[in-house]
Amino acid sequence: MEASSKQKAFFSRTPVVWLGALICCALWGSAFPVIKIGYRLYGIEASDTASQILFAGMRFTLAGLLAVAFGSLIGRQFLRPAGRSLPRVLWLCLLQTVLQYFFFYIGLAHTSGVKASVIEAVSVFVAILVASLIFRQEKLTGAKILGCAVGFAGVVLINMNGLDLTLTMAGEGMILLSTIAYAFSSVFLKRFSVTDNPVMLSGWQFIFGGLIMAAGGMLMGGHIRVQTLSQALLLLYLAFLSAAAYSLWGILLKYNPVSRVAVFGFMNPVFGVILSALLLGEGDEAGGAAALISLVLVCIGIFIVNRRPGGKEAAHGQ
Repeated sequence: MEASSKQKAFFSRTPVVWLGALICCALWGSAFPVIKIGYRLYGIEASDTASQILFAGMRFTLAGLLAVAFGSLIGRQFLRPAGRSLPRVLWLCLLQTVLQYFFFYIGLAHTSGVKASVIEAVSVFVAILVASLIFRQEKLTGAKILGCAVGFAGVVLINMNGLDLTLTMAGEGMILLSTIAYAFSSVFLKRFSVTDNPVMLSGWQFIFGGLIMAAGGMLMGGHIRVQTLSQALLLLYLAFLSAAAYSLWGILLKYNPVSRVAVFGFMNPVFGVILSALLLGEGDEAGGAAALISLVLVCIGIFIVNRRPGGKEAAHGQ
């Protein structure tokens, strides 16, 4: 009990929350361009949905194995779901891995990394609304709404040069469905981590979800062969970023209100746009005064949501 209290005190500290959440966002933001690079390396066409799903399944199965192995080493015991934990893992696997990434991989193949990153920011609003209005895990305050609005304004601003008004169900529509599934998974992860190890939940939901997606991709006719070192390293990096980011995110959610952590999701598009511009050459969205103003707006939004009168609520996980 004492160890748990110490962990709660540590992971509720503002510097720890900010640093941990920003590391997660930087890793997730890098997924936008790296997945597209992966499509090129593996020769996966935009129309090859089966291979996209298989690619995702391989990535997440490996991510789950990494998370379970790392968590087991740290905890000095094998992490495994038992009894009542198994249905929770399966529910998370459906939302976080199967549905979210089924929609995400298809959508990203039919839209730009820039547009995808903007739509992904909607998950912040959905997560806070679901946590506040449906599960009553915290109160929906004016400060949270204002902080989200300011942060979203920053996301839109940094993407203005790369945005157009064309929307398709196969592209932007799929990304939107992905964000909704992710938002619900964050709320459930917090709820389940009250009694279950968040790293265990993260690792096993990735393993089950990855296997389901890989099997589905193969049944649909998907085909992927790892033939070069660059292909292997890219797949390993994608697996690592998922294992590390989602496990750390789960720990932060366990000890903090959903809104305090979820609002950092506005940084995902910022990192995504910057890295898409640098690695994919999708434009100069990451440069100039607009990018600086965007980053400032996102940081202000995060500060507003994290600001607690008297510092009391920041110490609570409910």
